[in-house]
Amino acid sequence: MRTTKRSIGTAAVIVTVAFALGACGPTFEDPAGARCDSPDVTYGRMSVSTDHREMDVAFTCVGASQAGTLYLPADGEGHPAVIWVHGAGEATRLPFEAPIVSGFVREGIAFFSYDKRGVGDSEGECCPGDYGHFNLLTADVIGAIVAVAGAEGVDPEDVGLIGASQAGWIAPRAAAESGHVAFTALASAAVLPYEQIAAYADLTGGDGSADPFPTSQEIADTLDGTSWEGMDPRQYLEHIDVPELFLLGDADREIPYDQTVDALDRLKADGASIMVASFAGAGHGLLDVPPTDPNALPTLISWVVDVVGGSPA
Repeated sequence: MRTTKRSIGTAAVIVTVAFALGACGPTFEDPAGARCDSPDVTYGRMSVSTDHREMDVAFTCVGASQAGTLYLPADGEGHPAVIWVHGAGEATRLPFEAPIVSGFVREGIAFFSYDKRGVGDSEGECCPGDYGHFNLLTADVIGAIVAVAGAEGVDPEDVGLIGASQAGWIAPRAAAESGHVAFTALASAAVLPYEQIAAYADLTGGDGSADPFPTSQEIADTLDGTSWEGMDPRQYLEHIDVPELFLLGDADREIPYDQTVDALDRLKADGASIMVASFAGAGHGLLDVPPTDPNALPTLISWVVDVVGGSPA
């Protein structure tokens, strides 16, 4: 078995893609029945500044407290909210200064980001998703949905999930199992089985590689010859009845563009409310700072505003 680890990121938004399959990786306690439908939630004191408000929020899922910050527009009205679903690797909550956070808050949309399980102030063990284990990570997102929906200043009917890369294996399942998500919006998201994504990244050399980009036939042959083992988010995407956005770069070395678009097109043909925004020549880090395409973040924010509305500050 192979163990390949690649990291992509910046100080503002960090997206890490890691693949480690089989016995090569550590053993995680990742119970299949992990759920977090009724977490214990603690809301901190609201801090007010000239351009926004923020509040620490902690919620306990499967015996581990997860700690994050909810950033809200300066006024006290009920606002739509987005929850950031982490990619792979160790990741702490995003700060207000991150363009994605301040960008949403300026449009009247609250933003929640928490320290990933086992990182920063969050308890538990990091990082099971890097080795194909997504049960606990999904439970944490479901717990975050409950916590944010109950927070002061948030409209509980307009809470959605956003994220990148590995979030493609987590957010659709969390949305389907929660039943309380108004939309999902994902960048460079994995929507194919875990093993196939790993094979593709091995073929291309991964993000940042200077190797010649494989031909369409080489990609097709590699994926056709790879098993469909591991987490397959399409089983959950088939059961989501909310608007969905997928931002994709056609030069992504971590996510096979053509096969991802084909999978999403099939879901659309079956009635899913999916919008695909493609960015020519863009690589995996669509939401990195700097991004592989500067239009990705504005597209993401604009789409969410169109879906749920907002009240610009």
